[in-house]
Amino acid sequence: MDPKLLLLFLGMDLLLIFTPGPDMLYVMARSLGQGRRTGLTAVAGICGGYAVHTVLAAAGLAAALQAVPAALPVMRYAGAAYLVFLAVRTLLSLRHRTGPVLGGAPEPVAKVLRQSMLTALLNPKGVLLYLSLMPQFISTGTGVPLGVQLTALGLLHVVNCALLYGLIAIATAQASRALTGTPKAARRISAVSGTMLLVVAAATLGTH
Repeated sequence: MDPKLLLLFLGMDLLLIFTPGPDMLYVMARSLGQGRRTGLTAVAGICGGYAVHTVLAAAGLAAALQAVPAALPVMRYAGAAYLVFLAVRTLLSLRHRTGPVLGGAPEPVAKVLRQSMLTALLNPKGVLLYLSLMPQFISTGTGVPLGVQLTALGLLHVVNCALLYGLIAIATAQASRALTGTPKAARRISAVSGTMLLVVAAATLGTH
């Protein structure tokens, strides 16, 4: 692969990840409401979702979605609806919660991983990344098949997400632990977490 194109993609990808968006807000919401382990599990789920996007894009799904533009709005609405479901469930749980959020039993890892991966898979931002950005950084005549080049760029994106979102999850969980000294404060943090999930749903709907 062309080293210049690879470095250019790395810089562009890091810039996009650093830009606040649905993925970052989702990681912050899960870390804020349920602690570091849940936040890091959410990061793993998101990275798993993007790994699936990478495999599907290399297999030609990106070209298929480009040929059927109506599929993207369907994914956007489905993803937003799922996030609203998670947000409403979080907010409704406040009626039965009397202790600190981080002091209770965390959600099972497999459940958080499944929810986060589904959120990433239904996030149209990931699909658009493979449709519009990555093709600009692959080239013919290099001796490397286009599918392999796309896979390499996709895996690089997954690694970047793991590192940056992992740091965000740890930092957010630390801030949350400092703010949840009393049950009342913990309930407020949980309410903020649920509200942030609603914001993520709105941001997902706003992705075109």
